[in-house]
Amino acid sequence: MNADRRFAALSERMSAEIAEARLHAEHLRMAEALLFASAEPMTEADLAERLPTGARVGRLVEDIAAYYSGRGVNLVKLAGGWAFRTAGDLSWMMAKDVVEPRKLSRAALETLAIVAYHQPVTRAEIEDIRGVSTSKGTLDTLIEAGWVRLRGRRRAPGRPVTYGTTRSFLDHFGLDAIGDLPGLDELKGSGFFEGRLPTGLAVPLPSDDDALREDEEPLEDGDLFMPLEVEGEDEDEEGEDGAPPSL
Repeated sequence: MNADRRFAALSERMSAEIAEARLHAEHLRMAEALLFASAEPMTEADLAERLPTGARVGRLVEDIAAYYSGRGVNLVKLAGGWAFRTAGDLSWMMAKDVVEPRKLSRAALETLAIVAYHQPVTRAEIEDIRGVSTSKGTLDTLIEAGWVRLRGRRRAPGRPVTYGTTRSFLDHFGLDAIGDLPGLDELKGSGFFEGRLPTGLAVPLPSDDDALREDEEPLEDGDLFMPLEVEGEDEDEEGEDGAPPSL
């Protein structure tokens, strides 16, 4: 009888493990489909909302990443989420199919870097760091690209708007978190700053926390619909050949 009970218990446990494995496999297919179809990186919270209750999202992501680790596409962590991307050693094969990268002036590149490292930052603070006037059109270009956003308003005279980066910025530059930004030497080597560095530029520990800081207050409804003003760029933005540098 004891042997029968042990056999029954073992059989029941094996049946439960088989059922769990089948359920995990089905959840694996669902998660793979969601990640493949998503245009933007998906966080584990995003996946949990779309998958059946009880799905082990962390394990699912690990299993998918492991399965694709040696294949032509990899599951990588970007902007705090997960996304399929072409394997790094095969990116050269895609060169002819890549959309022409957006051209940004030197002023826009410097402004983008300052926003990334000093956020939340106002236009006046950007100008103070760069040492030159910053055209409204420069910030509009970065907002239109989806890399810079309006965060809030500074608790100061005039209540100037504060700017920060977006998840699209992280995704575009292949970063998982804002803390993965390179140091100053790497920035100079990558072409973010050409010729000269903005006066007073420092590279602090960046943070893109969505929570407003003590010196910020929320945007008003009308702020979200501020029109883009395409103005002339900064007077020092063009390179020596008159053409803006590429990103």
